[in-house]
Amino acid sequence: MENKKILIIDDEKINILSLAHFLNPQYEIIVAKNGITGIKAAEKQKPDLILLDVIMPEMNGYEVLEKLKESDETKDIPVIFITGMTNAENKEKGQQLGAVDFISKPFDKAVVKEKIDLFFKN
Repeated sequence: MENKKILIIDDEKINILSLAHFLNPQYEIIVAKNGITGIKAAEKQKPDLILLDVIMPEMNGYEVLEKLKESDETKDIPVIFITGMTNAENKEKGQQLGAVDFISKPFDKAVVKEKIDLFFKN
């Protein structure tokens, strides 16, 4: 069985390194440092799941998610937001746009792993 692919879209190098470090080798990790390269990577690589930061320069996570949902290539790829913006309004906006879950920053590796493992079991 081949590993599931997870695309991490985050402008913070430390978040990418931290997530990639503990999710690898269980999952194949693809990284993008901004929304534009993230969308291109999603179209090209067809990940099984996207971990998406909300606050990024140029294009925020909400805009990235809107673009992903507009494209037939990427509309069915599930997205989990990883963000410091955890109030009810932000969660509601993310869910309305199609996010499947939220993980709060600073993230707990055990929580991230549990949510991802649970997601892939369903």
